[in-house]
Amino acid sequence: MSPNVLTVLYLVAGVLFVLSLGGLSRQETARRGNLYGLVGMVIAIAATLVHPSMQAWGLSAAGVVGGGIIGAVLAQRVAMTAMPELVAILHSFVGLAAVLVGISSYLAPGHELHGAEKVVHMVEIWLGVAIGAVTFTGSVIAWGKLRGSIGGKPMLLPGRHALNAVVAAATVGGVVPFCMDAIGADGATTLGVGLLLGMTVLASGLGVHLVMAIGGADMPVVVSLLNSYSGWAAAAAGFMLGNDLLIITGALVGSSGAILSTIMCRAMNRSIWNVVFGGFGATPAKSSSASADAPQGEAVATNIDEVGSAAQGAKKIMIVPGYGMAVARAQHLVHEFAKELRGRNVDVSFVIHPVAGRLPGHMNVLLAEAGVPYDIVYEMDEVNDQCADCDLILVIGANDIVNPSAETDEGSPIYGMPVIEVWKAQQVVVLKRSMGSGYAGVQNPLFFHDNTRMLFGDARESMQGLAAQLAG
Repeated sequence: MSPNVLTVLYLVAGVLFVLSLGGLSRQETARRGNLYGLVGMVIAIAATLVHPSMQAWGLSAAGVVGGGIIGAVLAQRVAMTAMPELVAILHSFVGLAAVLVGISSYLAPGHELHGAEKVVHMVEIWLGVAIGAVTFTGSVIAWGKLRGSIGGKPMLLPGRHALNAVVAAATVGGVVPFCMDAIGADGATTLGVGLLLGMTVLASGLGVHLVMAIGGADMPVVVSLLNSYSGWAAAAAGFMLGNDLLIITGALVGSSGAILSTIMCRAMNRSIWNVVFGGFGATPAKSSSASADAPQGEAVATNIDEVGSAAQGAKKIMIVPGYGMAVARAQHLVHEFAKELRGRNVDVSFVIHPVAGRLPGHMNVLLAEAGVPYDIVYEMDEVNDQCADCDLILVIGANDIVNPSAETDEGSPIYGMPVIEVWKAQQVVVLKRSMGSGYAGVQNPLFFHDNTRMLFGDARESMQGLAAQLAG
């Protein structure tokens, strides 16, 4: 294939990737955005396979087919509750690929670059491996935390910021002797390999330490950040390989992930640096009643009949979904419940917190999957001031995002995070299995408010009972 045709194909794929990101920014156009991304990736892979310098067609085709089969199987089998850890582990693959590409580029025989061009190429290799190593190990740790294999509490080592600074300085500073060694050599040297592998170990350790120091409540932001890291790792691999499309695609993913992370941090009233460095600059927490293990009051339990009667007598109802709804796979029953109420001219709306669930957009995807109309799904900022007008608010499996201690308790780990002010409604019903704390590990005083009732049990069974009561 001629270079001109290849350039056109890469350009078309790049435009489709941009359109894909644009489509994914809104629920109404998300399916179309996915389609654009799919077509763009097919074009990109096909163009790469017919690249003039491609020689290992059989091996490459086997990789594409094998990877496609594995991806299709995972997409069919993975539950929505497992989507966050799946995304995290996929990010680790991108990081590992960048590391392997970088090391292979250095070991490849026949370097024809000299002078400044060779120095630039060595810097590309060094940065690509460093970013890839941080992304790889950080994503593996995030996968473990999201899966529950690793505890959600942050690991805050003494002097952790100084340790991070030293490791980062050594990682960046090592590029100088690496480039100096490469200038006087025709290919890979023992010293160069040692420096590159040593830096890989340091960067890998940095990735582990950074994510281990981040608490469970910040994991949605971490997933978004790792998405950004994987994009920059892909862009670095593109520079190493001289592939323009990989550079463009990586830059798109990296920048969009960084923007999304910043938006989510603002929604949590947090600095992105505060999240990345595991509470950098935070002051020691004061004594907090919200974080105490002992109950702070007496919760009042309710039953399906009482909740159903309250719903039938309400004029305005808000539904706040959380991770518990995803675990119970109750989104379809929630939709049936809301549909029945709307048929009775009840004003029903869904309110989604920016960090609800354990993945950016987790609740949006669940509600879209269930067929909930987009026009009744709102972000927190759009309707938070309407909570006081509601006759009833149903909190389904959410905890930290409706915790009033975020506004009242300076000693709470989530203090300052904007939350959905459900306690202002006339009545609040919380669907939970137990009185357990949320992912942030703090108790929720909402459970003990006078206008709050607890509907204990599996959310799917509870919503099934409520939907059946309304239908009957």
